[in-house]
Amino acid sequence: MDAKNTPIPVKRALRKLGQDLRDARKRRRIPMQLAAERAGISRATLSKIEKGDYGVALGAYAKVLFILGMINRLTDLADPTKDELGLGLEAENLPKRIRFSRKEEI
Repeated sequence: MDAKNTPIPVKRALRKLGQDLRDARKRRRIPMQLAAERAGISRATLSKIEKGDYGVALGAYAKVLFILGMINRLTDLADPTKDELGLGLEAENLPKRIRFSRKEEI
């Protein structure tokens, strides 16, 4: 998928993530060059991340989250216990009744 075919909600989410990461870095008073060095990425890549570039590898975003002390948010991102839609769909498919077969009654 190229940038033209990227859904608008994806672009918005990445742009917000980038802005949030930039703001978190600035709140911590970490210069861009130092943040890039700590994350093991180039300053140009950090700039792309902070702009919400969808072409940057998820691993680079994860490194930036790590150096900002926010990696736990990534680990919870797709946590099945917080998947409201998935849990709702699963609940809809629960059996109406549960019966023991005659063999199981023994």
